[in-house]
Amino acid sequence: MNSRGIVHTRLLTRRDHVAALDRLVERPVNFSVDELGGSGWHHDEVRHDLGREGPGEPEPGGRWETACRLVRDYEFAAPEIIRAVYRRSAPLLGRDMLLEGRFLCLRFLMGVRVTEVVDTVGSDGDERVWGWAYDTLQGHLERGRMIYEVVKHRTTGRVEFVLRGRSQPADLGLVLRLGWSVFGRRTQLRFYRRCGEQLARLVAQAAAGSPPPEPRRDGDLVLAPSGVRPHPLEFLAATRNEPGG
Repeated sequence: MNSRGIVHTRLLTRRDHVAALDRLVERPVNFSVDELGGSGWHHDEVRHDLGREGPGEPEPGGRWETACRLVRDYEFAAPEIIRAVYRRSAPLLGRDMLLEGRFLCLRFLMGVRVTEVVDTVGSDGDERVWGWAYDTLQGHLERGRMIYEVVKHRTTGRVEFVLRGRSQPADLGLVLRLGWSVFGRRTQLRFYRRCGEQLARLVAQAAAGSPPPEPRRDGDLVLAPSGVRPHPLEFLAATRNEPGG
């Protein structure tokens, strides 16, 4: 199978979005850092428990390390809402990702770019934190930044998945703006919840002895999360590329 096939047969059947992924390098971020946190922005923080391992530094192959690997590969995404294609050879910092937002029979293709990688110990010395953030690119339905972090509390051994977001709708046309006002925020919050559920399930399965899923690759391309398949009627879905202004 050629590199085009992973997208054609597994993501959106006959449609070609490899070129759309490669064009993201030309797309700027659709907001300025000074805007983040101002009025009119949603400020979200959602935490999900991933269980416990022994206190102290993260255990080799333990829940924290497993969760970090799954977060790095975007395996935590809720596939009924968001799927992604990216290039495995791209360093995590600076990685462009083509996201496919899914709502009923609609598909929205949008770009994001990883703009920060976090690998640190919290100011209190207790939290061991790893994660990354992406910014939305021109053409996305939203404007803003998402931060995904895996946190181990070294005193207790508790491991958490933390999602933080600053977002607002992009400059949408009348129809999309109306749809977003009715369904957008609800879908956004459901995505946060489902991501946590997905990651918690995968981490628990790994702790019980099942190997975590490997990224699904075709050459240099990765489709995340692994295991997704197109619906037999996928060809009927209406796709909008770069729906935001």
